[in-house]
Amino acid sequence: MVLGHRRHSLSSNRSSTDETRDNSQVTGDDETVVDSEQSNVLSHIISQLRPGADLSRITLPTFILEPRSMLERITNFMAHPETLLPMPAIEDPHERFVSVVKFYLSGWHIKPPGVKKPLNPILGETYTCYWDYPDKTRGYYISEQTSHHPPKSSYFYMAPEHHIRIDGTLKPRSKFLGNSAASLMEGLAVMRFLNHNERYFITQPNMYARGILFGKMKYELGDHSFVRCPELGLEADIEFKTKGWVGGTYNAIGGYIRDMKTGKNLYELSGLWTGEMHAKNLSTGKKQLLFDASHARETPPLTRPLSEQDERESQRLWQKVTAAIKQRDQVVATDEKSRIEDRQREEAAKRSDEGVDWHPRLFRAVKGGPGGPEEGEEDLDWIIHTRIDGATPAEQTKQILAIAPIIPGQHAQQKFPIPERKHEDLQQPAAGGGDLIDFGQNQTAQHPEGKASRFVSRKDSDTQDIDEFVDAES
Repeated sequence: MVLGHRRHSLSSNRSSTDETRDNSQVTGDDETVVDSEQSNVLSHIISQLRPGADLSRITLPTFILEPRSMLERITNFMAHPETLLPMPAIEDPHERFVSVVKFYLSGWHIKPPGVKKPLNPILGETYTCYWDYPDKTRGYYISEQTSHHPPKSSYFYMAPEHHIRIDGTLKPRSKFLGNSAASLMEGLAVMRFLNHNERYFITQPNMYARGILFGKMKYELGDHSFVRCPELGLEADIEFKTKGWVGGTYNAIGGYIRDMKTGKNLYELSGLWTGEMHAKNLSTGKKQLLFDASHARETPPLTRPLSEQDERESQRLWQKVTAAIKQRDQVVATDEKSRIEDRQREEAAKRSDEGVDWHPRLFRAVKGGPGGPEEGEEDLDWIIHTRIDGATPAEQTKQILAIAPIIPGQHAQQKFPIPERKHEDLQQPAAGGGDLIDFGQNQTAQHPEGKASRFVSRKDSDTQDIDEFVDAES
């Protein structure tokens, strides 16, 4: 079985890449009205493209950007603790699986108004945060941009007292489709219930921006996504339905929860990912409300003050860009964004000239394949480098906090060993191909086997402090 594979709907007469849309039911929260000057900018960019072109190397105008990094946007999926935390305590396996589907569907309504794209993280960018829950427990999140071309955002979440752990890597690919732009959301998340020894393999729907050439810009989710639990032998096939030429409804979902061995459908899923979503038990005929997004209030994560953050942490790195976007100052936003991007290009060129291979600091390559400790999880590509195996939640929390600063008052380590420079010794993931030398930054990476031999000094551009890093022998 290939986990993370996405197939197209067999019941739909049109694919989600079709361009002609009936916009009669578009809501204001899902659309963006582009003025004439902005339209000219978009038209100039689009005129240089052909349908199917890769947009990952295209610099997009800042007026369509969301004022936060993709690493931060991923936390939308942990923003409803009322659906997240109770899951491992549910004893009935089928009800527990349904609760996972409920959790999965609860985060899609969280987005800025209109059509907005999050900032592309630079190589080595990190973002950490935490949640304080009503029961006095905490959830912790750590993420890092583990590749720039192709883009890969790797993340880790854990709520020790609730026996929940999530490992994931998001691998978006952008394509120009004529009057639409698509963000193909490849990658995988593996959610674990440690008290049940269960894994839930989760993929994502694709995202579409419609009407980028004419009409109003509209945001849609489309295509199939899956939730699979091999230990329970259950899977959910969820279709995010895009609106067709004439009929249909925006933001609709449909699908089934089925027994993977027999193929028997157990529950039918229906509703709107922006409204009410239901699950119907096909044995009893009983229909239950899974989640009502129209009345839901998310719980945003908490972060350390900017003064405590490293220059490569998302909120500090992009603070001038995000402030300008919020103030609708496109000139400053563009200039500050270009400054960051130019700097990472220069750093990438320098590493290339010096023959230095970049490696993530917080994540390691997945050890998959037959007999490997992460067999079946190869699509993750990268996983948090620290083994979290404490016997108690307190011990696990201590291990998590040792990975990177998360809560206020923690401070980043000043010295990180750079991985060995011998290319054959660097463990790269099999999936995705290519090296990780493109477009990065010069923060050194932590490697458990790196041997320190000399120090490299770097001046912090904001505080003027001198940080010392440990280089490795070439």
